Amino acid sequence: MKIHIVGGPGSGKTYLAEKLSRELGIPHYDLDDVQWANEGGYGKKRDTAERDALLKEILQKDDWIVEGVYYAWCGRCFKDADKIYLLTVPRLVYRYRIIRRFLRRKLGLEPGKKETLKSLFALLKWADKYQRVNLTEIRKILEAYPEKMIENA
Repeated sequence: MKIHIVGGPGSGKTYLAEKLSRELGIPHYDLDDVQWANEGGYGKKRDTAERDALLKEILQKDDWIVEGVYYAWCGRCFKDADKIYLLTVPRLVYRYRIIRRFLRRKLGLEPGKKETLKSLFALLKWADKYQRVNLTEIRKILEAYPEKMIENA
């Protein structure tokens, strides 16, 4: 089984990927770990060749679950996937989840990347842009795969 989960920040991608991974016994891969080179944060992107090689390695496996906000360089993920989940949630929901996750990480209740108030506000702003712009582009790409698509599982 090959599953691609795409959605904006706070949409529940990681939650769904981890749940499906446990239930189906399939490894789960976060595309942030493919895109970003540095440990514990988001500051240094991998070069394209390294990123693509890492993704190719994952996609060559018999079973996988990949999840992330990325779509422009994930064409093969969509093509190879048996199922594609597109997660969308209302603005109030994703903003609440992003802020809750930030606070839980700050309090040490949840593992995660090092974040600052500045990065939190940047993420909230980017999440709004994702909803307005990127989601439209993703939907256009996914029109090619109606038989695989599941929106808001």
